[in-house]
Amino acid sequence: MEAIYSLPFFVLEVPHLRLKKPAFIKAPSAMVTFGLILASYFLVTGGIIYDVIVEPPSIGSTTDEFGHSKPVAFMQYRVNGQYIMEGLVSSFLFVLGGAGFIILERSNISGLTRFNRIMLFSFGFFCIIVSFFACRVFMSIKLPGYLR
Repeated sequence: MEAIYSLPFFVLEVPHLRLKKPAFIKAPSAMVTFGLILASYFLVTGGIIYDVIVEPPSIGSTTDEFGHSKPVAFMQYRVNGQYIMEGLVSSFLFVLGGAGFIILERSNISGLTRFNRIMLFSFGFFCIIVSFFACRVFMSIKLPGYLR
């Protein structure tokens, strides 16, 4: 296999370039990298690719028994379909749960007072619990009778 990969280099010669990195280009800080990854996670889990391809409406509408149109936020009985607002809210809940785990991890660093440690632990646990149960409610709205 190595012989196959080296065949083009018998004919081609790699140029000897002395390139330097410009001085104004610096590695991004850890928090900038974290922010970019978190933003891309938010967009991908929110279904931005689906939204660009399918172009669903931001919210849907249904008619009640009197013939009046009322807005709905969830595309019921369709697991593979979503409205834009449904995807964004679900993505926010995923990020909220992940932030809860990050906060829980940060509550174990040394040098925190007992009060701050308890506050971080409580807030992180609260974020995880709210995210979990809100996602369960969203699934029960989307697919009635699924989680019963």
